Amino acid sequence: MTLSKKPTTGMKDILPQEMKIRDYVISVIQETYAQFGFTHIETPCVENINNLNCKAGGENEKLIFKIMKRGEKLNLDTAKEENDLTDSGLRYDLTVPLVRFYSNNAATLPSPFKALQIGPVWRADRPQRGRYRQFYQCDIDILGEASNLAEIELITATTTTLGKLGFENFEIRINERRILKAMAAYAGFPEEEYDNVFIILDKMDKIGFEGVKEDLAAHGFAADSIDKYLDIFKKMEEHAADGLAFLADTLGEYLDEEIKNNLSEIIESVNATKAAKFEVVFDPTLVRGMSYYTGTIFEIAIPEFGGSCGGGGRYDEMVGKFTGQNTPACGFSIGFERIVLLLLENDFKIPDEKQKVAFLIEKGVSSKRMCEIMKQAAEYRADGKQVLVSRMNKNKKFQKEQLEAQGYHEFCDFYKEGLKN
Repeated sequence: MTLSKKPTTGMKDILPQEMKIRDYVISVIQETYAQFGFTHIETPCVENINNLNCKAGGENEKLIFKIMKRGEKLNLDTAKEENDLTDSGLRYDLTVPLVRFYSNNAATLPSPFKALQIGPVWRADRPQRGRYRQFYQCDIDILGEASNLAEIELITATTTTLGKLGFENFEIRINERRILKAMAAYAGFPEEEYDNVFIILDKMDKIGFEGVKEDLAAHGFAADSIDKYLDIFKKMEEHAADGLAFLADTLGEYLDEEIKNNLSEIIESVNATKAAKFEVVFDPTLVRGMSYYTGTIFEIAIPEFGGSCGGGGRYDEMVGKFTGQNTPACGFSIGFERIVLLLLENDFKIPDEKQKVAFLIEKGVSSKRMCEIMKQAAEYRADGKQVLVSRMNKNKKFQKEQLEAQGYHEFCDFYKEGLKN
């Protein structure tokens, strides 16, 4: 049997330089979100298969890494279908586990509950740039807050975090699922076909107006409805400055004024308090794939990546699937892997990094001298320096070049004869 040195497809080894960036990003995320009152929690990587297949995860439910039953429960002879072989799976996001966690522990949690989760998830997806089969997600969620204060806090906390990581001139694209439904109703699409219309609309940035029009026609929708629907978006381009107000006027009775006012208030409040350089942009083509969204939805668009670097929205009906009683809920997920990728590609340097010192010890140093060296290293560390203690290589020049690439720019060389800097 031949062993493979390479990771499984869609997985990757993380080298020290990237790990250092990842650790730094996590530290900024934890510190910033803590300032906004979010509490760090953790949920298991494995979830009950019924929870993962609860029709809340959209297309992700097709990408579950399923786990076979164990021991006596696994009976290949009597199994008639896949469900007879599996009872659990690796989580594909952090929202389903959070809702289960909240449903199980709500009696002991504050209300509203502000949760922070950071951890790996798995999807049997096609790997590509910034997308893996195992990857980290970083979510903040507020449960129990029905007002738009939840959206305002989530967007403000997330954009503040991105600003601290050095990102500028990005966009928060924002929309409302009820606005999407109002537009579909105004155009005359059958209500039972709304989800299919939204799936096609979600391709707008890839296939354009004509592509969406052809796709809607291919699905058998009436030409009058298609034309009326797409005409809204064309006219919206002419009213970019007051797009939301124009849309509300166009839709009339199809859109409750409170929905429009709610979204306007979110945009105005975020703009008034933002601590980073970004724009909040109303985007009526924004759909978000998860079927559990019930209200506001949003995405992070960073020009350097050319796609979404995170997103979220309101999902007020998901807790009810577990408890029978709906609970207001809203969340925002940073695209952790894509953020790290952009930082690495832009040669990001961690600010105010601890002074790093390398102690290089020649072979043959006495035990007494070794104790003195280790004591000196301890004193340096007590002063806040990061100290690497290592044996001196024969090719000391090459060794120091490698260490300099790791951020070590101060060296203490210890020879048998004594100390030489």
